Parts: sequence; structure tokens; C-alpha cells
Amino acid sequence: MYGSVMTIARRRSFAAALRALTLAAVAAGLAGCYVARDTTGNVPTDYRKRHPIAIKEGDRTVEVFVGVNRGSLNAAQRADVTAFAMAWKKESTGGIVIDLPSGTDNELAASQAVREVRALLNATGIPPYAVNVRPYQPKFPGKLATVRLNYSKMVAETGPCGLWPHDLGPSADPSYNENRPYWNLGCANQRNLAAMVENPADLVQPRGEAGTYNQRRTYMIEQYRRGAGTSTNYPNPNRGMLSDVGR
Repeated sequence: MYGSVMTIARRRSFAAALRALTLAAVAAGLAGCYVARDTTGNVPTDYRKRHPIAIKEGDRTVEVFVGVNRGSLNAAQRADVTAFAMAWKKESTGGIVIDLPSGTDNELAASQAVREVRALLNATGIPPYAVNVRPYQPKFPGKLATVRLNYSKMVAETGPCGLWPHDLGPSADPSYNENRPYWNLGCANQRNLAAMVENPADLVQPRGEAGTYNQRRTYMIEQYRRGAGTSTNYPNPNRGMLSDVGR
């Protein structure tokens, strides 16, 4: 009797162990089929990586308004064209394209103004082969068509800003409990920096060093050799102060 009881108990323990192994095997199989989706790992925590500044090619455009009965430029327009030419020498990546309105009421006056524009560009040192004139049809014939001066240059851009792919409030998204910065954080700062930088290449690499000021360096070395002072002497350091309070 005692032996039969032991046999039944062993059979029951063996069956329980077999069920446990079966459940473990099924769980392992299901785990192999399940792929966890990382909903926040693709969002960098550094705003400079979420909103990188890209260097691309953009356009600089100046519009010259020409009336129907006016074929020359006024003083302000000549100043605009001259400033445009000086900027072209500094930052252009190609030639200048002048868009001349065609089929408009001021077509004749605009063509006369373009001659003066080309003369100003030539006077500032821009070769004639770098300037190309092409006609264009305005989209709104009733409006005053302008003469457009264009050239390509390198620009820094980022964005667009104002994207909110996730809620800022409590939600079922796991990223809410991980204290991660929201997506739009830092985008405006990056966009303002890209707009303010003078040379977009400065965001990628430093500029080359310019030549030394040899005259000043020779003077300072000579002062040091004679034992004289090398510091700058200010004859009146208090000049320009607004108030005498605190003297």
C-alpha cells in the first residue's frame, strides 16, 4: 500500500514538472516571435541631433520696381544694385541671373533699366559673362512686374519647427515616464543660429588663419629688446565716462 502511494506521488510530481517544462517551452517560443518596439530610442536627447543645421544652396534676390514711364534707376535702387554686386563677390557660388518681365506694360522701361543695372554691375568689377538676362511671364499680369536680380549662395537651414509628434501631457506613451525632452525643444534656437551665422562654412570647420601683423610684431619685439614697456599706454583712461560717481 505504501509503495503504491509513493508511485502515485512520483507520477504526479513528474506530470507537474512536465507541464512546467511545456509552459516554459511555449513561453520561449512566443518570446522569439515578439519584437519589442522602441518608441523613444529614435528620438535623440541632444537638440543638435534632433534639429541639425544643414548647409545647402539657396538664392539671394533683389527686386527693382520699374514704372511704365520710367526707364532709369533712382538713387536708392542704384545703391541696392551696388550692394547686391558687393555681396555677390563675397558669397556667390555662381553667376548673376536677371529676370526681365516680358509681355507687361513696363516691358520697355524694364529693359532700359536692365541696361543701367548691367552697367552698374560691370562698374563694380563683375565681368559681363557672369551676368545672364532671361525673360519671365509674371503670374499676376495686373500687378507691377519687377526686375529681379538673383544669384546662388550657401545658406544654413534647419527645421521645420513647431512639430509635436507626442503629447506633452500624461499619456500611455512610454516616453512620458522617461523624462526625455520634447521634440520641438531647441528647434527655434538652432533656426536662429542658422539665420545669424555670417558664413555657413563656420558651422563645419574653422577658417584659415590670416597673415600676422608684422609691423606690430616687429615693434613689440624691439620694445622688449630695449627693455621698454610692451603694454599699451592710454593717455586718458577715464575719458568718456558718463558719471564721476565712485571715483
